[in-house]
Amino acid sequence: MTTIFAPQALLPDGWAENVLIEYDKEGWIVGVDSFKTAPPADGRADIVTGPLIPGMPNVHSHAFQRAMAGLTERAIGKKDNFWSWRETMYRFLAFLTPEDMEALAAYVYVEMLKAGYTTVGEFHYIHNDVEGNPYADPAAMSRQMIRAALETGIGITHMPVLYAHGGFGEKPPAEGQKRFIGDVGSVMRIVENLYGEFSSVPQVTIGFAHHSLRAVSPAMLREGTDAVRRLLPDAPIHIHAAEQMAEVDGCLEWSNKRPVEWLLENARVDNKWCFIHCTHMTPEETRALAASGVVAGLCPTTEANLGDGIFPLVDYFQAGGAFAIGSDSHISVNMVEELRWLEYVQRLLHRERTLIKDHELPSVGAMLFERATQGGAQALGRKCGRIDIGHRADFIVLDPNMGVMTGKLRDHILDTAIFAASRNPVKDVMAGGRWVVQNGHHKREDQYRARFREVLAKVV
Repeated sequence: MTTIFAPQALLPDGWAENVLIEYDKEGWIVGVDSFKTAPPADGRADIVTGPLIPGMPNVHSHAFQRAMAGLTERAIGKKDNFWSWRETMYRFLAFLTPEDMEALAAYVYVEMLKAGYTTVGEFHYIHNDVEGNPYADPAAMSRQMIRAALETGIGITHMPVLYAHGGFGEKPPAEGQKRFIGDVGSVMRIVENLYGEFSSVPQVTIGFAHHSLRAVSPAMLREGTDAVRRLLPDAPIHIHAAEQMAEVDGCLEWSNKRPVEWLLENARVDNKWCFIHCTHMTPEETRALAASGVVAGLCPTTEANLGDGIFPLVDYFQAGGAFAIGSDSHISVNMVEELRWLEYVQRLLHRERTLIKDHELPSVGAMLFERATQGGAQALGRKCGRIDIGHRADFIVLDPNMGVMTGKLRDHILDTAIFAASRNPVKDVMAGGRWVVQNGHHKREDQYRARFREVLAKVV
């Protein structure tokens, strides 16, 4: 066993002092105790030098898109939107090999760890080669992504994506989508191969995703869901839903239903599902989604960058809905910024302050953090997001001496870190029982940065 001592730690029941945490060689927490005074200094414990909090799950990642960040901010027409951005993304993909994908993923996973994300949900839809043909190993791309996670130390829920059509009504795919296209059988072969290889690796969870109702027919959605449930009854299942009004309009024309409405009525969803974005919902859809047990995966910096719209978080939260955060396109890789945007956009919309809170936990920062870690763990199917026995040893140490963090205690720590820190307050990070970031530095980040630069040179 290995032991950590934290003068302050955020436990499931709130902040505690003089906390001793034990974890085993597989990275599982096996003991948590707090003391009125510091335990005897016997030299066994690794003493942390700042407030200790659970690591944050990042529920939605397209790792390769980090290489596009900053390259899509030039006007290309009178009206740029998600759909024009998507065409740029398709062109960007034309050159990337599996080795390139691994390099891009490793770099962004290091950035995630440094930002306090200790687990990532990789929504992975690039299965084919640059000509659109399957690789000899259908899981070749996926293996590279998982390898990047294991090398960097981040936990991963890897979700091969079913993507078959170019639009509602089974429209044929566009040329730029040829690297994504597969059927239930081909994607399930990837899932089966990965599960067979990584089922005993604690840092890896295998899930499944439907890209969207645009890209998967109702029959394929049912077939794919049934297939993954037979193999992995508890696997997380993710899907993009209602990100853009054009998607909502297309779904209405196709089915006379809105995307979230259709899914809730037809997809047999439960608390293993995560709907990504859900930006455009009616009040009725918002209440129904909150009651369904599904997690809403919210990506506010990407949604803002793409001009998607605003998720109705206040109504959803008041209805008891579960939510989590993701960095999606990675225009920003910053846990604090995602949480800050969740609240600030609602303040602008409602012209009020301190919206995401309740009488039991009036601290907005603490509430956002608690709900995002809980929802993230649920959405990724991983025992993470809590400093508790039976959960992963995923911890963040915040810098107590960074600017306005100085002197802050208990929930004021999270309020300050989320709403007042002018730079990243994360100092040290443990993922799966390994210190992967210390003093803000990942020991292999220079190596990954050099590889990232080499790949970028191919496409810029």
